[in-house]
Amino acid sequence: MPSLTDVARNHTTLDQADLDRLQLLVSDWQMLADLSFADLVLWLPDTEGLGFWAGAQMRPTTGPTAYLDDIVGSFVPRDRRPLLDQAYDSGRICREGDPEWRDDVPVRVETIPVRRGARVIAVIARNTNLLGVRTPSRLEIAYLQSATDLARMITDGIFPYGGERLLSTTPRVGDGCIRVDRHGMVTFASPNALSAYRRLGLVTDLVGSRLKDITAELIHSGRKVDDLLASVLTGRAAKEIEIENSDATLFLRAIPLRADGEHVGALILLRDVTELRSRERELVTKEATIREIHHRVKNNLQTVAALLRMQGRRITVPEAQAALAEAVRRVGSIAIVHETLSESIDEHVDFDDVADRVAAMVADVSTVSTEVTIRRTGSFGVLDSEVATPLAMVLTELMQNSVEHAFSSRSTEPDWVGGVGEESATATGSIELAALRSVGRLRVVVTDDGKGLPANFDSETSGNLGLSIVRTLVIGELDGVLEFHPRTDGPGTTVVLDFPVKE
Repeated sequence: MPSLTDVARNHTTLDQADLDRLQLLVSDWQMLADLSFADLVLWLPDTEGLGFWAGAQMRPTTGPTAYLDDIVGSFVPRDRRPLLDQAYDSGRICREGDPEWRDDVPVRVETIPVRRGARVIAVIARNTNLLGVRTPSRLEIAYLQSATDLARMITDGIFPYGGERLLSTTPRVGDGCIRVDRHGMVTFASPNALSAYRRLGLVTDLVGSRLKDITAELIHSGRKVDDLLASVLTGRAAKEIEIENSDATLFLRAIPLRADGEHVGALILLRDVTELRSRERELVTKEATIREIHHRVKNNLQTVAALLRMQGRRITVPEAQAALAEAVRRVGSIAIVHETLSESIDEHVDFDDVADRVAAMVADVSTVSTEVTIRRTGSFGVLDSEVATPLAMVLTELMQNSVEHAFSSRSTEPDWVGGVGEESATATGSIELAALRSVGRLRVVVTDDGKGLPANFDSETSGNLGLSIVRTLVIGELDGVLEFHPRTDGPGTTVVLDFPVKE
């Protein structure tokens, strides 16, 4: 089904300002359909003046529909529906005496010209299914009167009002509806509106009271309301506002009503958002608690790392010093992830930052005098915390192993065997960390230009602790695959890990 923009651009001469006005109308006309108990169809004038194109359609939530099928994109030639021609040509609301019959359903039709400035740019056809019509109640009379007022304002080019609205919480007619006169006195309140005010603490009736005064009593214990709230509650400002006390929270939207250039009252829609705001506060509290937990875990891990460093400085056995240094490095990689999570509003992390910090940490805690450049290419993207933690440890082990064993010119052990070699002279080299994110997968390649893999190397049977950690995390935690290859374009080693990720 084509959009309003598609129909307007393909079949009319309406400019962008006209289209913006119509988009604003369509974003707000569910209210008119509900108040009218009728279907609305927006008809746009053809480029050559041959008829009208259906640009948008809205069904009511308060009554039966008059259109079972979607008609957006259909064309009606002139003289087929005279009321469309009359409303467009005269700029006046036109009503039909006898109903139309559609699929054995009587439908009353009314056409409302849509004005922008001095021009009529479209026509709204209001179609009421008469099978649902009965002796109107007080609520229905109030709804229809409000719909009539809005229709006149559309014809006068006053409605809809501009300005931003919070569409996620904007109330609908059925949520609660109050009608006030030009003095701010309540002349009608729907049952849902009355129930919402009862939740605020109202014990009397709304009708016959001044909405500003009674609301002030409920939410401010008699204190004077501010100017913005007063302008909304008297219906003089087209605004949205939230009011609350210790019992409830209401979201209000005021639609000023005007006739012949004079303010005649307002329609105030309201919605009880007490439970919604309560859930939002609980969520904010939960998120803050989770961030605080991550922050404390990070602090505790840093304390553990500091204790391990202190212990390492008091040990003279080289093997024990190396083991403690490796423990510091592993604890540090987990701490980096928790620090990142403590700064996030959810359990997701931008892993590019984590990878860069892990690389810097590996260089800082290296026990070998090695000048190694670590370079990252590609982007890891945003990862869940359950993926970020094991991946950070894997990258730490891979890069640290290269620093410790691949570049030492006097090391007694080849790359990826491990152990503690002789004291090494300063060596240089480079490590490239490449990330390739595709739909549902992440491929990470760690390449060094060191001494390469030893003969008969087998990652499955190697007893190196770091390699065992990497293999366990990649296969067990990340559900991925791990491969080791000699570098093809020179000396060195290439490690590839590939695993699924959530999008």
